Parts: sequence; structure tokens; C-alpha cells
Amino acid sequence: MKCVNCGVDNNLKERTANQGKCKNCNHTFAFEPTSSDVKYKFTDPFFHKVITDISAKGTLYFTPKQFFYALERRVSKKNNQMNQWKGCGFFLVFPVTAMFTAGISLIVGLVIIFINSYLQSKSQKNRRYVRKGNAKFIQISGIVILIVGILCSVSIKSFPLFVISVILGMTSIYLGTIQIRRIVDATEPFIINQNLFQNWINRWQQINGTITNMLPYARRQNAPANLNPDITAYSFDRVVVCDGAEVAQLLIANNFHFENNCAVLSISGYPENIFSTVMEMLRRNPNLKVYALHDASPRGVSLVNHLRTSPNWFLNTDVTIYDLGLLPRQFIDNSKAFVQQKEEYAADARNLSIDVKRDLTEAEIAWLESGKFIELESFTPQRLLRVVTQGIAKSCQPDNLQPDSGGTTFIGADDYGNDNDSGITIFAVDSFG
Repeated sequence: MKCVNCGVDNNLKERTANQGKCKNCNHTFAFEPTSSDVKYKFTDPFFHKVITDISAKGTLYFTPKQFFYALERRVSKKNNQMNQWKGCGFFLVFPVTAMFTAGISLIVGLVIIFINSYLQSKSQKNRRYVRKGNAKFIQISGIVILIVGILCSVSIKSFPLFVISVILGMTSIYLGTIQIRRIVDATEPFIINQNLFQNWINRWQQINGTITNMLPYARRQNAPANLNPDITAYSFDRVVVCDGAEVAQLLIANNFHFENNCAVLSISGYPENIFSTVMEMLRRNPNLKVYALHDASPRGVSLVNHLRTSPNWFLNTDVTIYDLGLLPRQFIDNSKAFVQQKEEYAADARNLSIDVKRDLTEAEIAWLESGKFIELESFTPQRLLRVVTQGIAKSCQPDNLQPDSGGTTFIGADDYGNDNDSGITIFAVDSFG
């Protein structure tokens, strides 16, 4: 294992002899992958790379929850034994070859691989895209078994081999198809928990110092900030409103507001010390554009309706609101999205108002009422910043309110005609970056 401090490689014997420290610089290793008392085994360079990747080599800030999701993905991928099982399946083909013809040995090897892939496609420990990949592999195995088996049975004129090939091949194709359909409705399991995650963070920071690019948890700042009157005399052309203070803090920390001449607020009033002042500045601009950024959840999809009907926000104004997402339609068929499920979210979805539901499709409503949700913080800072920046850029170009080659679409330009909405126009985005 390489030392993250000096880069010198230390084998297990050297680490043990030096009480878990680097032989070159005497820096303590935070994690020992060979230890018998740890459930998930990884190295210091592994942990450091996750930090480097999520921060885009130290150029971006990220939230603790984003780091949790990043570690969850990497650790679950590292602990997935699918490729090892498949390798064993292929390896077992060779002894069989010595006993049977090449065609029969190939079928036997594929059957071994098929059994493992089927178990992996059902395993709740695997991420959805891994399960889907195994299900597709089962389908492909079925096709190969059919073709190879039929050709071999014809060449050696064996009717039993023909029957076996057809049965195994069609069974594989059928089971693979069934599993893919089931995975569409599956949710993501977590293999690590918050306590374990926090222990890892504490251990790393105790040895290597503070993770400088990881933001603290958002805190209320009630003391009013002293702003220069010359600044408050102006307004913003646009504002991004988030359904959580953490995402608003993330955008601000990464200077999104400066680079895009854009105010950033949360629906809860973050940042509290300048919230009232910023709202006064926004109301001075009759051409203000509002961008909603939220989780794919009952609370999240209610954000736009709250913005257009709340007297604390944009009731009785003519602002244009762009719904950047997350929207269920953006992820219903995406096996790589980190979909979770909670019963309380299902209850909240069933209680959504008619005004919120009319902005959603039937498939989206059913998805939400099943308790499913996706958090913004399951995406990296780089992805979130890119999506919001692109959404703002496209909203300023009328030609981009139609489908483009990348699949991003602003849809449903709607003047609701309600006196309370006062001509507010809503746009929604079909895809998320």
C-alpha cells in the first residue's frame, strides 16, 4: 500500500514491523485492508482518490452527504464479486474441454456463468446497474447457448443436445428478461451506514488532517450581514431556489452565484443573514427568472408550486420559473440513478395537491406514491454545477426550448391563467444533464 504522504509503497510485512506506519516517512496508515476486524477492506490511496475525484482534484467543495454517496458507490463496487465468479466460470470450461467436445464444454461453462449471473441479478447487495448488467448477460448467454448448441447438435447429429440447447437457451432469455423488468422497479441498497461512514471520516481526519473541501453541515446564520448599499441597490437577473440548505450552500461555496450573476437561496430561507435583503433585490427586477432545483421527492416536486403561490416568494408576479429537476421522468428508466424508498414518502406523495399533480405524468405520480425518491446530493458537485449552468444557458436561448441532440428539453410552457398565479410561466426539463 502506498503512503499518501510520501508515495512510498509499503508491503504488509513492512507496515506490521513499523506498527502501521510508513517505512519512509513514519506517517500512520489510516486503514489496514488486511485487518480481520474490518468488514469493508480498502486502502488509504483508495480513500484519498475518492476525495480527489469528488472534489475534481481539490477545485470543488462538496457536502458530507455527497461524500457518503461517493464512498457508497466505490465501496459497493469494490466489494462486488461478480467478475471473480464469472472468471471462475470461464476457468472451469478448460477441465470440461478435456472430457467433452468443445461445443458441449462451452455450454457447460455458460451454464455455470449463467447460474452466478442470475444470483447476482437478484442480490440486494448489488447496485441496480450491476444487477441489470447481469440480467443482460443472462439474455446473451441464452442466445449463445441456442446458437452454439444447435450448431453442435446438427454437426454431431445429436437430438438430445438439440433439445437441451433449446431448453437452456430459451430459459436463459426468459429469466434475463424477467429480471430486467423487476430491476426497473428496484431501489438501491446501502451497504455502509452513517455511523461507519463517520468513523471513517474521523479516522482519516485524525491522521491526515481536515478534509478541506468537505463543507460543514449547513447552520443557521441569524445575525444580519452588513452589505454595501451600492451592492443592494442592484438586482439579479436570476435566482436558483433549492429545496435544501445543503445544496444552496454547495452552490455558493463553489462561487456559482458570482460566475452566473445569480442569487442562490433555499426554500427554508438560507442564507438567513442576507435572505431578506436578497429577496428585496430580486423583486426590483421585472424580468427575473427563477430556477427550481430539488430532490425527486414529494417535497421536491412541490417546490415550483410553492414558489408561484406563496406570498413570501412570487405570488402575484410575472416571473418565469424553470424546473431544472430532479423530476421522476428524468430517472424512471435510468438504472444508474440512486433510487431509494421510504413509506413516509409514499404517504406524502398520496397527499400531494391537485396543483402539484397536474404538472406530473401518471407514471411520475405512481413512482412517487410507491415511496421512491432520489436526492440531489447523490450527484457529484461537478455534475450539479454543470446541469444548473447548462439549464440557465438554455433558458436564455428560445431555440433551445425544443428537443436537442442531447435529449434535454424544456417542455410544457404553461400560463396557468389562475389569478393567484398571475401569469407565471413554468418550464420543466426532461433530462438531468
